[in-house]
Amino acid sequence: MDLFWSAPPVTRTITAVTFLQSALILGGLLDASWSIFYLPWVFKIYPEIWRIFSAFLLTGGGLSFIFDLYFMYTYGNALETGSARFSVPGDFFTYVIFVGLVILLFAGCLMRSMVFTSALILAFVYTFAQDNRGRRATFFIVQIPVEFLPWAMLTWTFVTGGFTATMIEGSGIIAAHLYDFLTRIYPAFGGGKNYIRTPALVRRWFGSQQPRQIHRGYGVAYRAGNRDTPGSSNSSWYSSLGGSWSGRGAGRRLGGD
Repeated sequence: MDLFWSAPPVTRTITAVTFLQSALILGGLLDASWSIFYLPWVFKIYPEIWRIFSAFLLTGGGLSFIFDLYFMYTYGNALETGSARFSVPGDFFTYVIFVGLVILLFAGCLMRSMVFTSALILAFVYTFAQDNRGRRATFFIVQIPVEFLPWAMLTWTFVTGGFTATMIEGSGIIAAHLYDFLTRIYPAFGGGKNYIRTPALVRRWFGSQQPRQIHRGYGVAYRAGNRDTPGSSNSSWYSSLGGSWSGRGAGRRLGGD
């Protein structure tokens, strides 16, 4: 339990909720229709606002359940704790909210997708790849530059899931790239201003929640005030990943056609 609470708060929360919600649905204790995103049900007389969030935290059964949770935690944790761009407390939370809104607009409102988990994971992978350009990653058994990893994943989705699934999942890349453009590329090279800033209230909240002690298997590590260490040097996609991504289907729709 100490290891769980010492994990970064945003990644810890979304992974835990994804596990809980998906396990309840797969176990038959919760109807999937209560978790999917369906626009008419969100904006009605009694709006079901929770669908805006629950549709990002739902995965399928089998290997998808294992690998989605694993990669959500792995890449989310790498960004939240190891990326210089999220060194200020609360910045990763702002990032997740921004990419989530963009995915919701493209995948949910324009393409009528009902589940956005794969798009959110791909957004994490794209941002991780941009932060670790020049390093190597393993996709199945092939060594590729890490910046090609999200595109390799998207190609695999096209082969196994078709065009619609690729477009829905690709909205994660669009969202992550838009965030990168607005917060880094345009201010640095275009002379523009970064308007995506973490509110002071959010910074204070996450600053107070940031643990000073991190429990490891070999003892206790103390966290510094700022996290400036870049992400880990390697990212792995094992051959068994095919079971996860091949089972996504057309945008991981639940209850849809």
